[in-house]
Amino acid sequence: MGRIAYYFAAISPYTYLAGTGLEEIAARHGAEIDYKPLDVLQLFSRTGGLPPGERHPSRQAYRLQDLERSAAIAGLPITLRPPHWPTNPAPSAFAIIAAQEAGGGDMGALVHGLCRACWAEGRDVAADDVIADCLQAAGFDPALAGSAMFTGAERYGRNLEDAVAAGAFGAPFYVTDDDQRFWGHDRLSHLDRHLSGAA
Repeated sequence: MGRIAYYFAAISPYTYLAGTGLEEIAARHGAEIDYKPLDVLQLFSRTGGLPPGERHPSRQAYRLQDLERSAAIAGLPITLRPPHWPTNPAPSAFAIIAAQEAGGGDMGALVHGLCRACWAEGRDVAADDVIADCLQAAGFDPALAGSAMFTGAERYGRNLEDAVAAGAFGAPFYVTDDDQRFWGHDRLSHLDRHLSGAA
């Protein structure tokens, strides 16, 4: 059974567009997912990238067009300029980390629920009540929203270091046991092909 290191952030629109595709691929190939939420803006700064608002206007304009097209292809609603973006990514990440440790729910549903809250529902994924709602909807104890900071902070920082060491530079980013790296929701089919044993 393989293991996929999954680097992502609930405030990443491309993580949202990935939906639960990773979970479907992992289930098909009997692979485990190690969920590693991180501060994607810090990852950019550590690996030579820029936050969206600091990119050249041509890149910013293209990003908006690409998000709109990609969402339409995926059949997902999207708000291109969410009212609570960017927001502090740490609280949602802490909750994801705590949920993975606690078990008992659906991790894919939790991650996608938080992303959807940001990118389709106009909700602040740094707010405890939003996080609690997403935890409960995915089958986890909503009380994790309040206690997650105590268990998630150390691992949250370690996830960033792990991402840099693994060669990740954006989100979503997937790294297999044999060090094959896949960046972006549109590379899930490549990951699927690799796990199938295709060259």
